[in-house]
Amino acid sequence: MIFTIELILLVYLAGCVFFNLLFSIAGRLFPRKSKNTADTLTYSRIAILIPAYKEDDVILSAAQSYETLSYPADKFEVIVIADSLQDATVSRLRGEGITVIPVSFTKSTKAKSLNAAFSQLQDDQYDMAIIADADNIPAPDFLQKINSSFLQGHQVIQAQRVAKNLDTPFAILDAANEMIANHINRKGANALGLSASIIGSGIAFEYKLIKQALKEIEAIGGFDKVLQQLVVDKGYHIHYLESALIFDEKVENAAAFENQRKRWLSSQLVYLRQYFGKGFRALLKGRIDYFYMAVGQNMLLPRMLLLAGVCFMTFVYLLLGHYLTIPFYAWALTLAGFVVSMLLPLPGKFYSKYLLTVILNLPRVVGIMLALVFKLKGANKTFIHTKHSKTSIDNPLVNVAGK
Repeated sequence: MIFTIELILLVYLAGCVFFNLLFSIAGRLFPRKSKNTADTLTYSRIAILIPAYKEDDVILSAAQSYETLSYPADKFEVIVIADSLQDATVSRLRGEGITVIPVSFTKSTKAKSLNAAFSQLQDDQYDMAIIADADNIPAPDFLQKINSSFLQGHQVIQAQRVAKNLDTPFAILDAANEMIANHINRKGANALGLSASIIGSGIAFEYKLIKQALKEIEAIGGFDKVLQQLVVDKGYHIHYLESALIFDEKVENAAAFENQRKRWLSSQLVYLRQYFGKGFRALLKGRIDYFYMAVGQNMLLPRMLLLAGVCFMTFVYLLLGHYLTIPFYAWALTLAGFVVSMLLPLPGKFYSKYLLTVILNLPRVVGIMLALVFKLKGANKTFIHTKHSKTSIDNPLVNVAGK
């Protein structure tokens, strides 16, 4: 009986580690790069949709940042979907020539805001739609990169989201997590022929595709998980465009970190249950991409919980290994594999004070994640908003974020 429990724990935890390690190595050794293209003379018509819920502190500067893009001004439109913004903010946005669509809901969600906006826009006005967050700031060549990729035939594109700030330990931890996720879940997945997972922002779609897909979404939490599942189910491949950068504010403190991770962890469990059976049926039909999104990703233990589990089991076997069956070195190798899988995605300049900050704050973050496991009830049915305040980019790693 004890051996069976030992084996189940090793197979699951080592399986999670192997998954991360495989995708991490793939992202390093076998990147699928976009074709080099000359400056294009064809400019797609693009709608940039920015759902903004109580984001008065950042929405004006974020919307204005699109004015610096190296893309014809008559070929894109910035559309702010104003949910609970102050009247003064709406007036200032409109004074800057930015399109504003006011919305109001009893229970606000990103999907509701986007659907309300699409209902007021004409299909023949745009070729593409980009979903961005109210705090996002694009790199000057962002639309140029997206447009080139779209003209190459990619109908769903996830840009690289990069940290806007590295000013607190939690912001550094959040930035490191995003670098690792970009490398494993997006770059590594594409390298192995699978769809990249999408984030909640910096996503570009063929216009009619996303308008139709959103009509089928009612999610409160886990908007990105539902959307990526729906897109892949329709037979589309999600392309990760590492060279297209869009900057995103990272959480600054423990409370914001807990709020954000609570939403993420809850949605993972909810959608694992929802898609588990359909995922395995898809696998039997050879639809590996759908299975990977539905089951593969959702079965993985979140990285901080995985670290806690592997470290705990390694320590147990170090002290009590002579009473147990599986040899200590199996857990030691698993721990080593986890460390390598997490370090490979990080850029060279991160191996400095930033990595030291991450290491020193890991115990606190792991503790928060373990506590969250007991606080998930109802989290996926509640709209959990992360407030933003940064209006400029301060990231010394920006030149190496794309490796």
